[in-house]
Amino acid sequence: MFAVFHLYLLVLCFSGSGAAAEAELVPPQNPTMITLNTNYTLVWTWDQGTEEPSTVNFTTQYIPRYKLNIKRLSKWHTVCEKTSQRSCDLTGLNLHYLSIFMLRVRATINDRHSEWVKIEFCPDKEAAIGPPSSVRLAPAGGALDVFISDPQTSTNSSMRENIPNLTFHIRYWEQSDVRQVKSVDGEVTMVTLSDVKAWTWYCVSVQSRYNFYNKSSSFTSPHCVQTEGSVPWWKIVLCFLGSLLVALMVVLPFFYGSHWCYHLCKSTLSPRDQLPSHIKQHLDSLGSDAPRLVLSDSESELLCDPVTVCPQSSVLEIHNPSGVTSAAPPAGLEEDSSCRHSRQNSGSSGDSGVYSAGGTSSTLQPNICTTFTDVEHHCKASSQSEHVKMLKMEFLFSPGISVEDDS
Repeated sequence: MFAVFHLYLLVLCFSGSGAAAEAELVPPQNPTMITLNTNYTLVWTWDQGTEEPSTVNFTTQYIPRYKLNIKRLSKWHTVCEKTSQRSCDLTGLNLHYLSIFMLRVRATINDRHSEWVKIEFCPDKEAAIGPPSSVRLAPAGGALDVFISDPQTSTNSSMRENIPNLTFHIRYWEQSDVRQVKSVDGEVTMVTLSDVKAWTWYCVSVQSRYNFYNKSSSFTSPHCVQTEGSVPWWKIVLCFLGSLLVALMVVLPFFYGSHWCYHLCKSTLSPRDQLPSHIKQHLDSLGSDAPRLVLSDSESELLCDPVTVCPQSSVLEIHNPSGVTSAAPPAGLEEDSSCRHSRQNSGSSGDSGVYSAGGTSSTLQPNICTTFTDVEHHCKASSQSEHVKMLKMEFLFSPGISVEDDS
């Protein structure tokens, strides 16, 4: 019995010495959550004492608080294990914004562990909200419109999904007087500032607020813009005169230069024919019969008269050897008034070759006369009538027929 009791004391001593050795490792201190919207990071400090800092590691775990009272669900989830950093990022866990979580962290050196240090965290109550993601100003007549974008979560969604009653606090002031600051609150993303002066520079800064837990963000950097108003009449006149001056100095020289270039190219590529004045005077005179050097289309046209050809009737003449002229021609053969007759006798100088040398022969001569008369070709010009006439040509053809007497 005594031996059993002695063994129990030895086991108790050894277990107590091991627990004391483990308890000698200092746990992390001051665990704190650094948050902005849905970005969460757990940070802490640790007093290394005589331990070497290169050998210490930290482990971080979390669990929803409601699961602590349920034995089968009370399992801690490890986030950061054996890390030498004194922080652990919890953003990737996508913690529900309205839930409450329990976080714990401990230090480890060579299989020696410190005690767990626990902290409770509620994002809806403790997470800080950020300022608006963007602010834009736009003049609206005599007022000023402020367009505000909601703060963004870690997944680039609006924080209004987690905080439905998110509001904005707007401060604005004249750029020349920063001491007179005015403010206005609004729940919408577009606010109109009506109590502003026309044609004045104003600066605006916006802050996000969550009044249920009295949370507020930092102010955005100031944005400045000039307001508008009714345009004075002298500005309208000045703008009109300025535009007119621009038209006179730019538009008119442009058109003048274009016109000058057009005439220069035309005179270079297609010059006009210039004749001396004395030649022009001679050609323009109405009494001049000199040929024209340059004729227009109307002057180059030729006007011609028709040509008529009339054949002459044949006349049969009978010559006797005594040289007595026969009487009138037989009936049925009348002399055409348009033709002339030619008779050759033996007493004329030179033999015509029609009469024979002897007096016993009588000649039967058909006298055929063909005459071309009045053939004219007229070539006329516009300034003066120039006619080219063909001279009258008369052709006389009288073949002879000889008849010899048998006696």
